Amino acid sequence: MHVRDATAEDLTPVMNVLDGAVLAVDVETVRASIGRDATLVAISDEGQVLGALVLDGCHIEAVAVRRRRRGQGIGTALITTAADGRASLTAEFDVAVRPFYESLGFAVDSLEEPGRCRAVYRPAE
Repeated sequence: MHVRDATAEDLTPVMNVLDGAVLAVDVETVRASIGRDATLVAISDEGQVLGALVLDGCHIEAVAVRRRRRGQGIGTALITTAADGRASLTAEFDVAVRPFYESLGFAVDSLEEPGRCRAVYRPAE
């Protein structure tokens, strides 16, 4: 598995991964992100998109991994790659994935909206 910038040809498989994770990210947002080199994909040795991460600046709009491939370090690889060279990363997400973000060193706070969290990651200097 390796992580690279998404290309226009990756749009459909990226949307399939995001939709499979029930993430509310519209296709135009992802298309624009790919055009800005702000979408990463994790690719299997066979060329299949296993996971995707969509950025808006330093904010993670969405990160998802195919259900059968979760727990294999793919999400971690996507976030680690996204963090490389950035002073910080932020994300908002459902409380169910809080342990994932905390395991990566994000500082996580609950939001006023029930079941939602906000996280900030600042790499060690």
